[in-house]
Amino acid sequence: MDWNLVKVFLAVCETGSQVRAAKLTGLSHATVFRHIALLEGQMGTRLFDRVKGRFVLTDAGNEMREIGLGIARSFEAIDRRVNGRDGNAEGIVRLTAPRSFADTVLPRYLMNFSEAHPNVRVELLVSNQEMNMSDRGADVALRVAHNPPDHLWGRRVLDIDWAVYAAPSYLDTAARLDGPPDLSNHKLAAPAGQLLRHPAFRDVLNSDPPVTAISCDDLTAMARLAAEGCGVALLPDDLRRSDLKRCFTYHTAPANTLWVLTHPDLRGIHRISLLMGFLAKEFARDPYWRRTAENLSGE
Repeated sequence: MDWNLVKVFLAVCETGSQVRAAKLTGLSHATVFRHIALLEGQMGTRLFDRVKGRFVLTDAGNEMREIGLGIARSFEAIDRRVNGRDGNAEGIVRLTAPRSFADTVLPRYLMNFSEAHPNVRVELLVSNQEMNMSDRGADVALRVAHNPPDHLWGRRVLDIDWAVYAAPSYLDTAARLDGPPDLSNHKLAAPAGQLLRHPAFRDVLNSDPPVTAISCDDLTAMARLAAEGCGVALLPDDLRRSDLKRCFTYHTAPANTLWVLTHPDLRGIHRISLLMGFLAKEFARDPYWRRTAENLSGE
């Protein structure tokens, strides 16, 4: 059986569509169609039923999927273990990171890394979503989490405080804003969606502060609203902006923890361990992450 046929089959299983499977695999729609037809011919049975425009697995297809996933995991393990013997500081490292870091400190850190290790190319993949590191969609991940996933290995890099921010133009005419008791005199940018369940917002909302008429489920957009003068915002410090003033640390919100992570089978690759160690040091020594006397005023 041709492994390429199985890969296309698994892509259709994942997406439920030959068109989306073609995009996922980089093949044409016609090639995906031929591969599925050829695989079904080799198996002597139909693997999919078409139901309301989606490809739904038959019983035989479900059995084939379990076998195919096992084969895929074996190939991925071979790839990771062979690559894990690579001791050369050269090649490509795929780094995934949230936009709040990619838009601020990471370009500077990565330029410094490139100067120190010119034979290592870094692909920066900007995303807040968890990537599948088993299939090498990414080699290294910067992620904010209280506890990283059990299937990944890495190190704790930084604790990031939450603070109350406001536009300087807003503060020029507003009541004082030096600590949590002062929030009762201001409208807090209201969270929506999953942010309502975040411990920081659950705590601050328990004090029943006035809130803005506009609610938002995205912290970056919330910071932008505050910059426009739409009340004050509770934000983690990685979302600070030049057009916002940090008023005080919100100590009752648990600090965010930044981790640098990889798959355990990749930790022995020299270029990957170099990047992970370099990033950890850059974050630790960067004054950007140290609270200054100005930031601490009023606390």
